Amino acid sequence: MSNDKGEEVFTLNFFSSLLVLFCFLFVLAPVSFMFLLAGQLHYIPLILVVAVILYLLIVFNIYKFFKTKKRKMVFGIVSGVALAIASIFPIKQIYLNSIPTVDAEVDIYQYRPFSEESIVVELEEEATLKLTEDLPKIDGATALYPLYSAIVQATYPEKDYYPYDSEVMVNTTPDAYDNLIKGKVDMIFAAGPSDSQQNYAKRLGKELKLTPIGREAFVFFVNQKNKVDGLTLDQIKGIYSGEITNWKDVGGNNDEIRAFQRPEESGSQTALQKLMGNTPIKEAPTEQIATGMGEIIREVSQYKNFKNAIGYTFRYYSNEMVKNDQIKLLEVNGVAPTKENIRNDSYPISSEFYIVTAGSTNPNVEKLIDWVLSEQGQQLVEKVGYVPLEP
Repeated sequence: MSNDKGEEVFTLNFFSSLLVLFCFLFVLAPVSFMFLLAGQLHYIPLILVVAVILYLLIVFNIYKFFKTKKRKMVFGIVSGVALAIASIFPIKQIYLNSIPTVDAEVDIYQYRPFSEESIVVELEEEATLKLTEDLPKIDGATALYPLYSAIVQATYPEKDYYPYDSEVMVNTTPDAYDNLIKGKVDMIFAAGPSDSQQNYAKRLGKELKLTPIGREAFVFFVNQKNKVDGLTLDQIKGIYSGEITNWKDVGGNNDEIRAFQRPEESGSQTALQKLMGNTPIKEAPTEQIATGMGEIIREVSQYKNFKNAIGYTFRYYSNEMVKNDQIKLLEVNGVAPTKENIRNDSYPISSEFYIVTAGSTNPNVEKLIDWVLSEQGQQLVEKVGYVPLEP
């Protein structure tokens, strides 16, 4: 009789354990899936460990396992160790999230031509060119959008130019070149193309024509608290080739250098490649590759402003659009990246930026380019905040 009762109790406990397991799985599966969809993978080990501990706690109570203090203590210690290990990744992620990003959010809609909230720079007098039809379709780099938006506001008819689907768009540099080469737009405002972009154009039978319209500085930045205020070109090459790995080797603290990069084909990555020349660039860890210039790209893996980080961008984007006071631009070869030093060519990484075309048949393309190169157009380049081709 006692055996029958024992078997009955065991059967009841077994099915109770299964019922609890199914309940946990019913809740755990959708919760884990939600965290997976949200990209919060680092929380899933902790969720699983908590679920297993709670499940074992309930099952052990069902089977009356905790009859002695020793068993309770062992279970508590094992559970504590498991929770501590599973908490490492979430705690690390919380710390990383607490570090501010360099690419502060930039609202490109404030540079939208003819909008009520627009901060687009305007000419003091009427533009000598006014287009009414056959409007050239424009795309370009984010950092140059304030310039070509001002050009559009001066020369195009007033209407709504939606940044992602109109005659005047703003995309990443790779997308802008892709749209130009495929004939989706007539011209783009961008830094010079990479070798692969040039080769891609040739494969499609297109020839890229680069018309310089102004000058800009390629700049390197660090955390405001970094002791280093400047680097030489050789030191920059040493950092990005992997030969220099510690800030103490360039006058800073004894701290590993975290050197961020941008993806292939982006304007600033192409600028870095041209700066490095034949010196190979060290491959960056995935978490140190930033995919966009700012939140405006909507797919940003931004530069994290670690105290030991170094990154690069263009002067106008940093100083005029982002205006982040938690970073500082470095001098290069003892020269600061100011407008005056770009103008007098003393800053060593100054370069031209362009209107790039690929054989458009639009009759107004050349007219618009000629106007941008005119005295009035160059005045607008200066007024926006860039350096014109001539004083």
